[in-house]
Parts: sequence; structure tokens; C-alpha cells
Amino acid sequence: MKSLLVTLGFALTASVLPAHAADPLTGTLQKIDQANSITIGHRESSMPFSYYDDQQKPIGYSMDLCAAVVEGIKQKLNKPELKVQYQPVNSSNRIALVKNGTVDIECGSTANYLERQKEVAFSYSTFWVSKRFIVKSDTPYNSIDDLAGKPVVVTQGTDTALLIRKLNDERKLGMRIQSGKDHAESLLMVTTGRAAAFMEDDILVSSIRAKEQDPSSLKLLSDSFGGDPYALMFRKDDPQFKALVDHTLADLMSNGKADSLYSKWFLGPILPNNITINFEMPARLKELFVQPSDKASS
Repeated sequence: MKSLLVTLGFALTASVLPAHAADPLTGTLQKIDQANSITIGHRESSMPFSYYDDQQKPIGYSMDLCAAVVEGIKQKLNKPELKVQYQPVNSSNRIALVKNGTVDIECGSTANYLERQKEVAFSYSTFWVSKRFIVKSDTPYNSIDDLAGKPVVVTQGTDTALLIRKLNDERKLGMRIQSGKDHAESLLMVTTGRAAAFMEDDILVSSIRAKEQDPSSLKLLSDSFGGDPYALMFRKDDPQFKALVDHTLADLMSNGKADSLYSKWFLGPILPNNITINFEMPARLKELFVQPSDKASS
């Protein structure tokens, strides 16, 4: 096994399987080799996974994981000067941009669902989330039942939109479901009173609250729903590229670098303004770091 140390605020190890070294390049690796360039899809406001810093540079936990993947690709292709390009994506276009070749790998906050696997492929799981509501602290809402008949918002194109409609129908709550174009707009609808609550992955709403000027002005409701894995996303039917991505992630998980990345982005101060999300590692993610899996949610 070959290893290449890269710096991501500390040394990460990215390695490639020697069994692939002599294999003819196919799929995404062939595309990257021929173009001498890889395009990374990133989010603009999905803190702390993938978002812009104050210099409009994409940073985050998922971006650091993808940086390790890029180093593995450089070694595999023997292209230390491989160009890295960045393409912003959102919940509505991320799958399409991966499928049509605009983006080679999406490094954001995308859940791995069986339905999505009909169109794209996913790496080993990199995070584990549940869904929760965020509301203004001065409102009387404490659970989903308190939102009956109220306007609530979800970000368009997300899996959360499907879940909230299902919950609304099953519980006969009569919530009036609205859509924001991205997480920033969805939160704005809550803070300006156009929606009573915003539902999203627990870590994302925790991150959104942490970067508010007054985090205490927002609260998370106690109810949580479901449990889903996040993963890096790329084109399907490309076993060579998937093997490289998965092997890189497994290496980070086994040597402790993934734990260090987690602490960096979820427990320590981060840009902008050195905010701290203070989100303890979910028990399921601890298990996935020990036994990596690309199993999807149904």
C-alpha cells in the first residue's frame, strides 16, 4: 500500500489499492485523467459540511474528506499537479450535475437513499443524521403537534420535503408546507415570521443556530424523526472510482484522521467568526467509523 500525506490542517493519509495500479482507467478516473482536472460539487451554506468562508472559498468537513480523495486520485494517476475546480450545487440540481458530468464528486450534505441510488452512487457513510424542527425561542412550540395548522418550511429538493409531507398526512396536522430555495432562505422565513418552523437534518439546523448573531433566539424542538447516512456522491456504475473513494475514507476512519476531522468541524471553533456547533458524534457514526458501510436508507 502506498500512502501520501496531505495537509488538511493536519496530515491526512490517502492511499490507493495496488491491485488497481495496472488496471486500464475507466469512467470518472479516465475522464479526470484526460481532462487533467477534477470538478468538486460543493454547497454554499451547508455548515459545517460544505459552505463558503468569508473569502468565498468552499470549506467544511465534506470538503476535507474530498481533499483526501483528490490526493488519492493524484497518486493513482501520477498527476501531482491535477487541477481542482469547484462547482456550487444545491438540493435541486446536485444529482443532475453529477449525472451529466458537470461534477465528478459531490462533497456536501447529501443523504444516501435507495431511491437516489437509481440515479447516482454513494461512498461509505460519512455522517448520520435525524430530522428536527427549528423555531424561534419566543414561540410556544415544543413538539410537532404544536405546529398543527401552522406554516412550516423545508428546503426544496431535499429528502426532508418528502418526510414532512408524510408526517403531515399520517398525523393529520394540516401544516401548510412551504419551500425555501436553500437553507438560508428557509431559516429567513422563520426569523421573519413567514413560517413557524423549519425542518431539516439535526446537524444542519444546529449549525444554522450556532452562526446566528444570537443563537439563543432559536431553539430545536424535542421531536426527532428518522435516521439517515450522509455520503459523498458520484456517478453510478463506476466501480473503479468508487473503490478509490471508499478505500480513502476507510483509511481515514481506521487511522483516526476521520475522528480528528470530526472534532475540527463539529466540536471546535470554525469559520466564520470562530463559532462552535458543539455537536457530539452520533453513536451510529462511531459504529460506521469502525465498520464502514455504504448501506442506504429506504
